[in-house]
Amino acid sequence: MTMLRIGLCLLLGLAEVHAAAITQTAAPSALVVGGNTDYVVQPGDTLTGIGARFGVELASLARLNGLPLTARLNPGDVVKVENLHIVPESLEAGILINVPQRMLYYFQSQTLVSSYPVGLGRPDWETPRGRFTVLIREENPTWDVPVSIQEEMAREGKEVITRVPPGPDNPLGRYWLGLSLPGIGIHGTIAPTSVYKFRSHGCIRLHPDDIAELFPRISPDEPGKIIYMPVLLAQLADGRIMLEVHRDVYKRGGNPLQRARSIAAQAGITDLIDWERVLQVIKDKEGLAREVGVITARTEEAEQ
Repeated sequence: MTMLRIGLCLLLGLAEVHAAAITQTAAPSALVVGGNTDYVVQPGDTLTGIGARFGVELASLARLNGLPLTARLNPGDVVKVENLHIVPESLEAGILINVPQRMLYYFQSQTLVSSYPVGLGRPDWETPRGRFTVLIREENPTWDVPVSIQEEMAREGKEVITRVPPGPDNPLGRYWLGLSLPGIGIHGTIAPTSVYKFRSHGCIRLHPDDIAELFPRISPDEPGKIIYMPVLLAQLADGRIMLEVHRDVYKRGGNPLQRARSIAAQAGITDLIDWERVLQVIKDKEGLAREVGVITARTEEAEQ
């Protein structure tokens, strides 16, 4: 039975769960994660790999450092990283995954314990949305390749593989968390640069170090939910207002400006926002939290 569930990992086409999809909440968030980091390049590092590790788009990372997308990095180089992300909402306990944001958040006792970038389903093989519980926890899993994936291998002229045992060639990595949502799981990967991208057949991939940290924290029947929120607004305790906008990769997010205005209006903070800045953040779609408060804008103008 365990192998059967693992075999379903990438088999999403059997069931649509859009009726159970969870969309954006009305209230702004009050919490952000990440920040500014000076990362020292290690042997083998690339801008793509660093972006995947920290949850930053390649283009944003290259632009921040004044580098071309294909820049070759040398060990010892310092790469500046900005990876500020808005936490969509707080849970009493469990796992929260926001698809457009490509981030996973883990809560215990109403406290955010950790956050990680994740890789998710490609647009033609979506990661489902909805509430779930963790059904299976397995170390060193076997991957029984679903028939749908075998058929795809055949269409692409690849060798058709039916089963992959535990080890360095197993796409699931060392840890597997099987979920109650149809055909989906949270697992590691043997391709770390695929994290923070939409390349899977529906499952949620974490960097090997991140899944190794998360796995022992997860208990049987751990609750969670997967949401779809490309537009995130935050009002922080220090008064800052931040906006984060992502590509609407599954075409389910609606008009981002209308979404931002709706959240702001329901929170009563419309007049506290610089809407010119909002339009720029929406245009850029960097996937990073940017300040859009009127007070911030006035302060910067005074300093100039």
